[in-house]
Parts: sequence; C-alpha cells; structure tokens
Amino acid sequence: MMKNITMGQYYPVDSWVHRLDPRTKILLTIAMIVAVFMVKTLVGYGLILGFMYLVSRLSNIPIKMLLKGVKPLRFILILTFLLNLFFNPGATMLIDWGFLKISYEGLSTAVHYSLRLVFLVLGTSLMTLTTSPIALSDGIEMLLSPLKKLHFPAHELAMMMSIALRFIPTLMEEADKIMKAQMARGADFESGNLLARAKAMVPLLVPLFVSAFRRAGDLAMAMESRCYHGGENRTRLRVLKITKNDWIAAAGVAVLIVLIVAESHITLPLWAAIKRLFA
Repeated sequence: MMKNITMGQYYPVDSWVHRLDPRTKILLTIAMIVAVFMVKTLVGYGLILGFMYLVSRLSNIPIKMLLKGVKPLRFILILTFLLNLFFNPGATMLIDWGFLKISYEGLSTAVHYSLRLVFLVLGTSLMTLTTSPIALSDGIEMLLSPLKKLHFPAHELAMMMSIALRFIPTLMEEADKIMKAQMARGADFESGNLLARAKAMVPLLVPLFVSAFRRAGDLAMAMESRCYHGGENRTRLRVLKITKNDWIAAAGVAVLIVLIVAESHITLPLWAAIKRLFA
C-alpha cells in the first residue's frame, strides 16, 4: 500500500504538461475540482474521465501509475458508497426488503460521491506528478504574493506546503522500511480481520514519528546553515512566464466546464421526461 501513494511524488519526464507554468497548473487543478462538483450526470463524469486521459497522455504518465494512487482509498470509497447507499432516504425505492432499503436517490448520491473522490485524487495526483516541489512552491508563492501587502506570509506558507508534499513519499518509504524490519522480526501485518491489522500498525507509529522529527530537525539545521531567511531578497533560477501553451491549457479546461454545464442542462430534463413517461 505504501508504494501505491502517488500524491506528492514527481514523475521526471519531458512533456507538454510538465513545461506548463506551475501557476497555470495550480489554477487549472482548482478549476477541475470545481468542475467535478458541478457534474450531475454520468455523461459529465465521462467528459472528466476523457479529459484526464488526454492530460495523462500529454504528460507521458502511465495510466497504471495514476490508478495506483486510488488503491489506498479502496476502503474509504467502499465505506462512502455503502453509507450513502443504505442510509440516504429517497422517494423512489429500488429494493425494499424489510431493513434493506435502497432508493434511486441513495444510489445516485453514492455513485456521485464515490466518483468525485476518485477524480479529486486523480486531478491532484496529475498536478504533483507533473510539477516539481520547487516549481510548486514558487507557483504558490507567486499566486499569494498580492497578499504580502497585508503582511501575509506567502513565502513561508508556500514553503511549508511544498515541504509537506515532498515528505509524503519520503515518509511512506520510511514506513515501508520499518514495516519490513518488523516483519523480519516476526511481526504479522497481513493476517486477521481489518481491526486486527489496524492494531498491528500501531507499533509503526512510534519509530515513524521519531524518524519524521529527526528529518525535520536535520532539514531545519541544513536551512539555517545555508543562511535561509525566507523570501527576503530571494532570487530564482527559473523565472516563471505564462506562454501560449498555458493559454491553450486554460482554454481546454474552459471548454470542458462549458460542456459539463451544457450537458447537465440537456441530460437532466431529458432524463426527467423519460422518468415521467414510464412512471
């Protein structure tokens, strides 16, 4: 499971998406999240899926690597689906077997919430896989730079977010090493039910926290030894510039949002008419 977490990892290849400005990718990822929550039909989710497939092809990222990031969420996805399926009351009953009641509204809500969670993970994974931590930090800082006039710590916040994203795969790798070391000493993390396996993970927390604090101390000492003083008089090796490709990417996301809005205004009334026809 530790190797399946793709959020925070960077996939270093040369592609059209990798060369985009990090500010563009951050803003377009936010727009994609908004678009996901605007979808109301399965056709809209199909449009989102097709768009993400196109982006993955343009970024030269294997589809398997993107889907691998969804695997750790299997339990959350199943739990979300079942809770909305059985505990969301509705007027149109599909199954009514005593205590087992499934309504059309509950099924629709379960599908919507599950698909939204999947697409949120895929969208953010695409951004982090195609943007290095340094570029991501610079992009966040540039987007928050207007708030510096209000004494907002834009650089410090961007640095904390980039370090947090950078340390996600590092901590996962450290947890995997600790787990293998304890398995070599006879620890069992695979047998038993879900609760037993969760209890078996508790001994991992203490050495993992110790390692995390040690790494944080080493990082702070390294930054201080290099006379790091935040964003004060700081220059950049690469100056961020908006190019024609950034405008093309923004236009593509804008077209996707327009298609989602137009599709919902066409599909929903049509589906309502079909339901009234067979009611």
